[in-house]
Amino acid sequence: MADEDLHFGANLTLEVGETARQARWMEELGYEYFSAGEHFMRGDPPGPTHASLPVLAVAAGATRSIRLLSSIVLVPFYHPLMLARMTATLDAASNGRLTLGVGIGGEYPVEFENSGLRVNQRGRRTDECLEVVRKLWSGERVDFSGRHFQLDGAMLNPLPVQQPHPPVWVSGRRDPAMRRAARFGEGWVPYFFDPGRYRDSVEKIQEFAAEDERSLEGFHWGFFPYISIYPTEQEAAEVSARQLGGQYLYGGEFINIVRRYCLLGTPEQCAERLHEYVEAGARHIVFSITCPPEDRERHLEDIAEKLIPSFR
Repeated sequence: MADEDLHFGANLTLEVGETARQARWMEELGYEYFSAGEHFMRGDPPGPTHASLPVLAVAAGATRSIRLLSSIVLVPFYHPLMLARMTATLDAASNGRLTLGVGIGGEYPVEFENSGLRVNQRGRRTDECLEVVRKLWSGERVDFSGRHFQLDGAMLNPLPVQQPHPPVWVSGRRDPAMRRAARFGEGWVPYFFDPGRYRDSVEKIQEFAAEDERSLEGFHWGFFPYISIYPTEQEAAEVSARQLGGQYLYGGEFINIVRRYCLLGTPEQCAERLHEYVEAGARHIVFSITCPPEDRERHLEDIAEKLIPSFR
């Protein structure tokens, strides 16, 4: 596999106060993407979470070349004018390094309820918002009357640095997300997929794009793998299951779910499993590290120095 075919990144792994240091360090280690996700109320009582775009802004100011990926922005919570303005500003401030990863959420209905939103409308809100954001990024005057948003002569000034606009990568797991990627996206970044399901998603997005007569030339095929690096697969699976917390939703069987979807074990074992995703079509790999705080820096180093080189 040639160097230019694969690209690697990782999520915000250290505490949020370490964002600048982690981003600089990842750039030195050779990562190509620094990513950060978000929730507004992750359960009740809420687990710790942050807003994606401010974190990426901190990372932008601390770095020079690494790309900044939202993984992901919860689009239903944003008005399109606000999202277009915030992302255009971040793209300009970073000299054109923003990749906007988007999704609809829904795992935590409490955050929708407390924001005055209906969780069952999140897909339609997202589609309307993305349609308007792309128009605003283009510099045109936007008149829009939809079910959720109304704009009358809205415009952006200045526009994003990247032209025609920052790339949009759509995340999700189901067919509506794949259709959204084919319609609005320049990339696809699912999570909790096994290699077979990843391959199927590539084929579905290609079919959806063909229905819309849209070319996918230059489309970015991404993937968010959860990873836990330990001397044995068993230890890595146990650590990952505890960190992901799925045992509270799925019971004791969650460790089998982890084994199906996560990269586990030594760097060599993780690389072997990741090769299956690459064969299925993944090209932009952004690791989500699942381990206790005391092991996070080691994971960032092991991925950069032991795992990624096996693909070169």
